[in-house]
Amino acid sequence: MIAALILAISLLTLLQFFVSYCHSVIAASRRLELSEQAREISGITSRTVRGDQFKRLVQLLALCPEPGGDSTQVRALSAYFNMLGLVRMALSWAAPSALQWIETERGGCAYVAAVALDRRIKYSRMLMAQQAGH
Repeated sequence: MIAALILAISLLTLLQFFVSYCHSVIAASRRLELSEQAREISGITSRTVRGDQFKRLVQLLALCPEPGGDSTQVRALSAYFNMLGLVRMALSWAAPSALQWIETERGGCAYVAAVALDRRIKYSRMLMAQQAGH
């Protein structure tokens, strides 16, 4: 019984750190501006990125070579995005006021994916320039 309680508390603590990590990644990426090239390629027309664009952005990320370091963030935010989707479904009838916050967070996940796509596009262009130079 005590072992199960310790396991439950440990899992809840791990979940709390995971949510805090994802929230801090979203907050850090919101300070970055997307380039026009990334907006054009990803089809983002407004200043904000909607949560429903996340899966498409992740698919575009898979097409670009990785400069290193952001695949862990993208996987973590994919898990966070999916978790928020489950929470949205669970709370849609119980707490409709939380839906706006959930959609804002899902949009933040999509913005992080757009920033990673922007970084990968710049990396791809640099690789192409190096190939053209040789």
